Amino acid sequence: MALVPGAAGIDSLPAQLSKRQKGAAEPSLWPLQLEMRVPFAPTAFPSGAHTHLVYELYLTNFGTVPVAVRRLEVLDANAESTPPITTFLPTQLATMLQLSGVPTPAVPTERLLLGPGQSAIVFISVAVDRQARMPTRLVHRLSTDDSAVEGAIIGTQHTALRVLGPPVDGANWLAADGPSNDPDNHHRRGILLLGGQAVDSRRYAIDWKQVQEGASFVGDARDVRAYHCYGKDVLAVAAGRVVMARDGLPDNTPGHGVSFRPAVPITLETVAGNSLVLDLGGGHFAHYMHLRPGSVRVKVGDRVRQGQVLAGIGGSGDAREPHLHFEVTTSATLLRGEGVPYLIDRYRCQTASGGSLETRRQELPLDDNIVVFEKKPMN
Repeated sequence: MALVPGAAGIDSLPAQLSKRQKGAAEPSLWPLQLEMRVPFAPTAFPSGAHTHLVYELYLTNFGTVPVAVRRLEVLDANAESTPPITTFLPTQLATMLQLSGVPTPAVPTERLLLGPGQSAIVFISVAVDRQARMPTRLVHRLSTDDSAVEGAIIGTQHTALRVLGPPVDGANWLAADGPSNDPDNHHRRGILLLGGQAVDSRRYAIDWKQVQEGASFVGDARDVRAYHCYGKDVLAVAAGRVVMARDGLPDNTPGHGVSFRPAVPITLETVAGNSLVLDLGGGHFAHYMHLRPGSVRVKVGDRVRQGQVLAGIGGSGDAREPHLHFEVTTSATLLRGEGVPYLIDRYRCQTASGGSLETRRQELPLDDNIVVFEKKPMN
């Protein structure tokens, strides 16, 4: 199997444990009292040269002494004799593991220490060469300084991948904060507890911005109309039914950091701004957020066709600058569903590292890809 190499270097643990069994390195009578679980199993999706899995591993220390995480291996659950699909060492884990209920420690090694009763989330991204076989089941092996535990068996095809049309049209679209495992990606780290359950509706969300010469605007950065994407058409990605439509919230004056002053207080009711939700069928819902005031052309109950113009891009809600926030989730209610991957039927793409445009078919763009869409006639 051709694999994407992981970072190494300063990490000193051995490359593999001597045995592939639970508790193989445990010197004590009882196995490591560490719970591992994946609340929402992933679905593999293609992008570029790789097939990707993006998901979260939850850890809870049920023991009475601290647990220091030193290695995490992702293995093919159906092939015990094969090497790990990928191995994460301390340098990587320090950027992937988020302790629950405490500020992120400044010292990287302290980020990997789970106190008694403490929980953490490990944000995982696995990439396998497109020419290789993605295993149908995965198991995780976590190692400490002197013990190990194996568990959290998951599948890799949790839901059907929907093939959709583009949500916008034209050239020079930046997939800002698109699918990635970057710790600064606010979508990837977008877990919220609502109704007593932790969910991440934004797991595969993309903020679509239009750029020219590397900038999303020209002229006055405080004027929404200076942004290249402002007012551009928002399109139905598939035939479906409108199950939520909101208009009437004002645009914000663009600003980032301390200069951001929302036009209305940001609450659960206003965070999406002017917005739409399409029922795509099969328990999947397309969410469009931050639309331009007065631009929404459809109402609840309307049936739309793929490619139909629904609204215009704006800067309403929790938008620091004009853009279209687009995501597909398992719920029609904002932030309540789990984000699921999908495929866009056709586009041309330039990766964040530059290079020429490549035609992509039935893939999902990744973070900071530059994308060209060509709108097809409505079905």
